[in-house]
Amino acid sequence: MPRLSQNAPLIHPGCQIENSDFGAFCEVGAHSRVLNSTFGDYAYCDRMADIANTTVGRFANIAACTRIGPTDHPFANAAQHHFLYRSTYYWDDVEDDDAFFAARSARRTTLGADCWIGHGAIIKPEVTLGAGAIVASGAVVTRDVAPFMIVAGVPAVPLRSRFPAPIIERLLALAWWDWAHDRLREALADFRALSAEAFLERHGG
Repeated sequence: MPRLSQNAPLIHPGCQIENSDFGAFCEVGAHSRVLNSTFGDYAYCDRMADIANTTVGRFANIAACTRIGPTDHPFANAAQHHFLYRSTYYWDDVEDDDAFFAARSARRTTLGADCWIGHGAIIKPEVTLGAGAIVASGAVVTRDVAPFMIVAGVPAVPLRSRFPAPIIERLLALAWWDWAHDRLREALADFRALSAEAFLERHGG
């Protein structure tokens, strides 16, 4: 695999990228679609991810075939087909409904730092995942998820926290995901070898 760059994201073949920004060391898997979204440093998605109207936190881990911020149809109207808003597909004498698209893109999904979205999971618009949260494969997340919480199911429900509350508080205070690139490298051996509690004892928080 080519080394990731702080200057430009690694975009694999077949991707559709529109109105989106990427931080340092980001990667977008093959045949993914990223629309109206922002990736923080080190965030990545695997192949065939579909991400719209989302703020992706630093170090976010997004597995293959996920759907983040899927857009909704206007189901309160008499019709919900996209001829209502993509009208130029069908007629020459009418414009698309720009107000509908603006309202849709304003419904942001937010993924916290170092969260992990499992294969095939769906995260609905206007949902916020806390730092370090885990979404199990195939889950459908319709509500906010607390930091370091593991959720699963359809709709997703909390299973358990990754760590006890005092460890979570210390990890949030340490916020290693905001460290500089060189500091991350210096601590790499500790990230690999130490438990979260031992890591905190060595690095503070």
